[in-house]
Amino acid sequence: MDTALFEYELPASLIAQQPAEPRDSSRLLVLHRTDGRLEHRTFRNIGEYLRAGDLLVANDSRVIPARLHGRKPTGGGVELFLLRQQDDAGLLWECLVRGRGLNEGVFITLGADLTAAVLEVMPAGTRIVEFSAPVRPYLDELGEVPLPPYITAYTGDRERYQTVYSRPEGSVAAPTAGLHFTPELLLDLRSQDVTLDTVTLHVGLDTFKPVESQRVEEHTIHTEWAELSSTAARHINDTTLAGGRVVAVGTTTVRTLEWGATGAQGIDPYESQACLWKRVAAFVGDVNLFIYPGYRFRAIDALVTNFHLPRSSLLMLVSAFIAQAHPNDLDTGRRMLLESYEVAKAEGYRFFSFGDAMLIV
Repeated sequence: MDTALFEYELPASLIAQQPAEPRDSSRLLVLHRTDGRLEHRTFRNIGEYLRAGDLLVANDSRVIPARLHGRKPTGGGVELFLLRQQDDAGLLWECLVRGRGLNEGVFITLGADLTAAVLEVMPAGTRIVEFSAPVRPYLDELGEVPLPPYITAYTGDRERYQTVYSRPEGSVAAPTAGLHFTPELLLDLRSQDVTLDTVTLHVGLDTFKPVESQRVEEHTIHTEWAELSSTAARHINDTTLAGGRVVAVGTTTVRTLEWGATGAQGIDPYESQACLWKRVAAFVGDVNLFIYPGYRFRAIDALVTNFHLPRSSLLMLVSAFIAQAHPNDLDTGRRMLLESYEVAKAEGYRFFSFGDAMLIV
C-alpha cells in the first residue's frame, strides 16, 4: 500500500492551540464503521453509545517534564529532550538534542547538582547521554513538560496536558484521546455499568512522526515500553466472555491491548486464524506492533481517538480498525476515515492533541 494514500491537507487554523474547557465539552464525531454513517455530538454524550457491561481501557501513563536546558563548558546553550530511559538506575537516556558540537565526550551542566555527558551519537542523530545522578528527581525543578511542535500558542496550566487518571510517569507526549474525560463523566459512565481499566504505555515522540517509506509495509515501527497487568487482562477477558465490548481509549491503548493478544502470545496478527478467538495475555516489556490495513484485531471492539496527522502510523491504525468491518475491501477503512476527516474539516472540528475526538463503533 502506497504511503501517499494517507496524505490529506489541513488548514493551520484547524490545529487546536487551546484545549476545550471543560474537558468533556469537546466535540465528538461518531463514525459507524459498517456503513460510514456520521453523527455530530459532544464528548459528554459518549455514554449514549456505550452499553452496560462495556469496558473502557485507557493508557494511564503520565507525561514527564522531558525538556531540559543546560550549558556546555564553552557557555553555549544546550537543550536535551529525554526520549527513552536506557538503564534501570535512570542515569542513561536516549535524547534529542539542540545545540552545536554535541559530540561524544561533551559535558553539559544542567543545574547546581546535575551534569550530563554525551556517550554516543546514534545513527538517527539522537544521543545517548549519561547523567551524574538519576535524572527523574530533578525533572520537577529543571524540566519542562513538552508540547507538540504544532501547539505554539498555549500558555495555560501544563496539567491540562495530562489525563485525569494519569499515574506512572514515563511519556514524552500525552495519550491525548484520554484528555476529554473528566472525573464526573467517568462517574456517570460507572452508573451505567460502564467501567474503566488502565494499561500503561510510555509514549515516545516517534508515535507522531510521519511514515517516510514509500510503501506502508516497509516502515519500521518504533518501540515503546508497556505493561498490561494480570488484573487488567483478566478483566478484559471476562468482559469479552460476558458479551461486553472492549472500548480502547486511544491508539497507544490499542497497541498495548493488541500486543497482549498477538505478540505477547507469539501470534501473527496478519494471519486469518488470528481472529478466531479473543483473549489478551498480561505482559511487561517493549511493544513494536505496526498496525495497518490487513491487521486482524483480536482485543478491541470500539475506539475513542483524536484526529491524527497525515501519513502517520496512527492514521493507518485507525484505518485498519474501520477496515475490519469490510474484510472484502481493506481500502474501505482508509477511504471512510479520510472522508470523515473532510466532513470534520468542513464542520470546523479541531485537530490533533488539543483537538476534538472521534468514537468509532
